[in-house]
Amino acid sequence: GIQATERIRQQHPATRVLVLTTYDDDEWVFDAIRAGAAGYLLKDAPRDQIIEAIRGTAAGATHVDPKVAGKLFQFVSQPAAPASAHFAVDLSPREREILELIAEGLSNAEIAERLFLSKGTVQNYVSTLFAKLDVTDRTQAAVLALRYGLVNRP
Repeated sequence: GIQATERIRQQHPATRVLVLTTYDDDEWVFDAIRAGAAGYLLKDAPRDQIIEAIRGTAAGATHVDPKVAGKLFQFVSQPAAPASAHFAVDLSPREREILELIAEGLSNAEIAERLFLSKGTVQNYVSTLFAKLDVTDRTQAAVLALRYGLVNRP
């Protein structure tokens, strides 16, 4: 599931992936979204909801199963951590640019292509960003960046 989604998105960035799964725990949901899934639906969803999600995802919509949507909202709506100002001061213009692209949902390969950098260079920037922002993954970095206004809202 997750690895297949990553491979599909890396090889065919325009392809929209709808994950149909039995897993509803936080890590699976966040991993699928980080991997580039445009939708996440549980297999026990009613038939008409599955059909609607497939059609909607193919048409460009994002679909999240109502049973897991609350987890996403809970994560995003967590109170902001104090001392937000130091994030803005410590980021170089290139780090801000890469953070903006992370917040847009681009993979390292897509960022490298867009900025004419190697994947390794992008990975180094991402690792540095994670350390500076005190986060462990792309979703946390994107949420923090949006929360503190470090990037423009999409």
